[in-house]
Amino acid sequence: MRVAAPYLMFLGDVPDQLAAKTAQGIVDWRPEWCLGQLRLPGCQADLGIADMTIASAVAHGARTMIIGVANAGGVLPDHWTEVIVAAIEAGLDIASGLHARLASKPAIRAAAEAHGRQLTDVRHSTETFATGKGTKRPGLRLLTVGTDCSVGKKYTALALEKAMRARGLDADFRATGQTGVFISGRGVAIDAVVADFISGAVEWLAPAAAPGHWDLIEGQGSLFHPSFAGVSLGLLHGAQADAFVICHEPTRRTMRGVAHPLPTIADVIDLTMRCGALTNPDIRPVGIAINTEKLTPDAAAALIEETERAHGLPTTDPIRFGVEGIVDRLVAEFPHSARA
Repeated sequence: MRVAAPYLMFLGDVPDQLAAKTAQGIVDWRPEWCLGQLRLPGCQADLGIADMTIASAVAHGARTMIIGVANAGGVLPDHWTEVIVAAIEAGLDIASGLHARLASKPAIRAAAEAHGRQLTDVRHSTETFATGKGTKRPGLRLLTVGTDCSVGKKYTALALEKAMRARGLDADFRATGQTGVFISGRGVAIDAVVADFISGAVEWLAPAAAPGHWDLIEGQGSLFHPSFAGVSLGLLHGAQADAFVICHEPTRRTMRGVAHPLPTIADVIDLTMRCGALTNPDIRPVGIAINTEKLTPDAAAALIEETERAHGLPTTDPIRFGVEGIVDRLVAEFPHSARA
């Protein structure tokens, strides 16, 4: 994938902040690439960067407009077409993480062809994947798993990469979703891979490596989510995870988009170990990451202490408090990785 920066982040008229998580992730981890945001009337998300028109973004040097939203089904609403065409006509490339391909809209395809602009659908890989084999391969792999969608699996994996590299460990973030691909410039949007090839795609993404090398694989969905558990299970089997970190948002009572209640952290640990043992019998939990954004600092600290005591695992909010405790646990559990 080659997406030219700087970016104008397009949020459309999304109904809440979580619906703009693709754009928010890019702003959080690659702020130097993001010039401003373009919001339509009624938009309920704000990235905390400058609001810009298409003309002002082009004048400031923008090269690509990113469709930075994540909606149910990954659809491209018809009423966004006019704005996207205007951006193309003004000289911008367009990149999207939606399931719907940009060129599926005739007006967008025609504008791109007429003006020689690039359309990039990061969710659609050009690779051809084999089916997963589940054969033991060298190297170490950590997978972030969740009690729900959008609970911090990507942020946790990225925070671990940063902290582990600072400690001299050999570690690479492996993106499995559209936002992660935008951030890292490489990866596979696993939820767009045909089901038979999900585990094989993860084996391709995190192949055999040096014995002490860590691939930090971004998790997707939840084994308990009725919509996305199939993706989560294929990802778990392909990852052949040696270690996993459980990610949780404590204020939710039902999983996103459905009426089902959230599983407990203990439920997630148990099912992840039982299912993951198919391709790695030695799979084990090494930490818990809690998204405490909606809690006060005191409430967050108390919950983290309580959770760590209850489960006997290092627990943190990766953004508020860092991930050093989880890295310490990894080094203790896998000492050969510290000598890589």
